[in-house]
Amino acid sequence: MQPFLQNQLERYARRLGELDFLLSREDIMGDMAQYRLLSREHAEVTQIAGRYARWCQRSSDLAGAQDMLSDPDMAEMAQEEIDSAQTELLALEDELQRLLLPKDPQDARNAFVEIRAGTGGDESALFAGDLARMYMRYADRVGWTVEIVSEHAAELGGYKEIVLRVAGDDIYGQLRFESGGHRVQRVPTTETQGRIHTSACTVAVMPEPDAQEAIKLNPADLRIDTFRASGAGGQHINKTDSAVRVVHLPTGIVAECQDGRSQHANKAKALQVLQARIQEKDRSERAAKEAAERKGLIGSGDRSDRIRTYNFPQGRLTDHRINLTLYKLLYVMEGDLGEVLQALQHAREAELLADLERSGQL
Repeated sequence: MQPFLQNQLERYARRLGELDFLLSREDIMGDMAQYRLLSREHAEVTQIAGRYARWCQRSSDLAGAQDMLSDPDMAEMAQEEIDSAQTELLALEDELQRLLLPKDPQDARNAFVEIRAGTGGDESALFAGDLARMYMRYADRVGWTVEIVSEHAAELGGYKEIVLRVAGDDIYGQLRFESGGHRVQRVPTTETQGRIHTSACTVAVMPEPDAQEAIKLNPADLRIDTFRASGAGGQHINKTDSAVRVVHLPTGIVAECQDGRSQHANKAKALQVLQARIQEKDRSERAAKEAAERKGLIGSGDRSDRIRTYNFPQGRLTDHRINLTLYKLLYVMEGDLGEVLQALQHAREAELLADLERSGQL
């Protein structure tokens, strides 16, 4: 193992002791915000320190087995232990390198998932509904919670636009690479000649702004409208102006919420979505500048990027960024999205590792 990497890991081992002490203090336990922050760090550090402790143990086992090679009676058993230890050490070093990769602090946040119908008319709206269902079913599989913040239903089904709030552990980090253009190829239910149509939707995944770090919105820059909500919700939601639309005048960015019965709650959610969209606009502009200098494997997440094709006649899903092809499309649409998300994470980790190796940091 490289000395730089080992020094980093030694620091994690020391930090674990510090965190154990801090989390036992009464003043820390009394401050829930600080306690949650330290608990999250403790979980990350425990994982790294635990794998490093295992690496140290297997290194010691390897050295002991090598010392036994000179004993003819022990040589065969020693060689087996050497082979086993060397194989595990290589796997541990690879795992530890990945665990030490720089993390985006936004990755731990909840996320807003915005799905918009694009080219393809009614078929695009139906596919937007299919994508929303896919993400909701996956969330249910892994124990996340999902709420619909706003929705604009299409006449023949599906959505012109739908915004979901997804809450749980490390949501943005796991879903961030879903941003971009999603293309579908299939025979629409309205097609009488059996011809395959191609249509598209765009997905934007935005981290939910932290209340303390969210950008401050000038009330003079906002236009707030109330209107009668559409869709499900019973008599009350359809008879009062509980839905809220907020327009950020300098940028023209719009957000709305009609999910709840309370106008006050809907306004608060709409402002959160607006802040997320403004921050996402800033992030996208920065990413575009960086991409002009170096095009990453995963891409900037810009909605103009066509990231994935869903080919129903062939039962095929293709992610164009990492050349991933799976012939399990119907399972994926039912929420079996884990293999795709994991492949994207591994591709990103490989990209970060290559960057660090080029810069000499690993």
